[in-house]
Amino acid sequence: MSEIVTTFDALPLIEPIKRALHEKKYTVPSPIQAKAIPHLLEGKDLVGCAQTGTGKTAAFALPILQRLHGHGKSAGPGRVRSLILTPTRELANQIAESFEAYGRHLSLKYTVVFGGVGQNPQVSRLKHGVDILVATPGRLLDLMQQGHVSLDRVEIFVLDEADRMLDMGFIRDVRKIMEKLPKRRQSLLFSATMPDAIRELSASLLHDPVRVEVTPVASTAERIRQEVRRVAAGDKTPLLLHLLNEHSDGLVLVFVKMKHRANRVVEQLARNGVRAVAIHGNKTQSARERALEDFRSGKTRVLIATDIAARGIDVKGITLVVNYDIPNEPESYVHRIGRTARAGAEGIAIAFCEPAERQFLRDIERLIRATIPLNEDHPYAGRAGNFESTEAQPARPQRPRRTEVRLDGRRANPGGNRRRRR
Repeated sequence: MSEIVTTFDALPLIEPIKRALHEKKYTVPSPIQAKAIPHLLEGKDLVGCAQTGTGKTAAFALPILQRLHGHGKSAGPGRVRSLILTPTRELANQIAESFEAYGRHLSLKYTVVFGGVGQNPQVSRLKHGVDILVATPGRLLDLMQQGHVSLDRVEIFVLDEADRMLDMGFIRDVRKIMEKLPKRRQSLLFSATMPDAIRELSASLLHDPVRVEVTPVASTAERIRQEVRRVAAGDKTPLLLHLLNEHSDGLVLVFVKMKHRANRVVEQLARNGVRAVAIHGNKTQSARERALEDFRSGKTRVLIATDIAARGIDVKGITLVVNYDIPNEPESYVHRIGRTARAGAEGIAIAFCEPAERQFLRDIERLIRATIPLNEDHPYAGRAGNFESTEAQPARPQRPRRTEVRLDGRRANPGGNRRRRR
């Protein structure tokens, strides 16, 4: 059945919110916005299978703003009316900025709390209560335990990027936070994938939820030209330089496995006259924010990132994603390439495959049920050995899988999930 395309004007949103959307030049809602907003305005619980880049922030932010404005209550000292829990500082900041933009004509108070910075300014903003709090789990738990914030008046709770919460080890903290929420509330859960642990969490969090699914990664992948370039380990940086000359326009996001590798690649590019910046877990929050702002503005064209640091980053204008290191978790490849081809644009995703990474590539192709085209048209292809020799290797025994995720975010094999160990 085809999607019903509507406009924001056709949705039952109040005038101040529509005015803010017009000022942002937003006219047509994304599929998840068109599907979710009417249900959320009715106060229903919702589980959304959607990834960053699909417009899900507006899908929950607009109804929250409208419902809180309509109720006209006061949060009270140290209390919040709506809580949005998200896994990373970067994503928390982006969500808070969205609330500020969409709610600019409403008299609601917002704030964001996360770790890695001093807590005193955050405590000060929470002291008199806020309508909307965007938080990461660790810092929020700290502030709750210190008595700076109470969740006993939360009317609407959003758990965003639930599968990433699981990946990053935050589910225990999430459950502790959930225990402090009032029983009568509206609850929303968003996740790109639905492994068993998230299904169980959803069952304990939501009451008779509406389920909304969009297929962002599948539709994104259709707009991404994917390819593999075989290369010897020592030729990866020269190949990256060659690639940057080939693709001279647009922002370039380069994924590496380790923090020290990110720093080394930045140094190697600098020695060849290419300005790049690294973002990883060892960077301070202010350094990460500066790096992202320079990248977002185009001041720095190339960003070298690890998976953890890049989670939640949604930057427009990324035309090329390079897997400098192929991830040993196939799902990470899907999340990485989804950083390009945003908002209807097209993009390119190129993976560098050294001999030791051939099996990781096979795992990815098995996951996405497609063969990624091999591009031999570069100066370093002949120094990487026989790429096709991987086909002669015996397949590894298949262990039972809990979850296998297709490009559309659905479970391709309900039998399970396997992690590649090195």
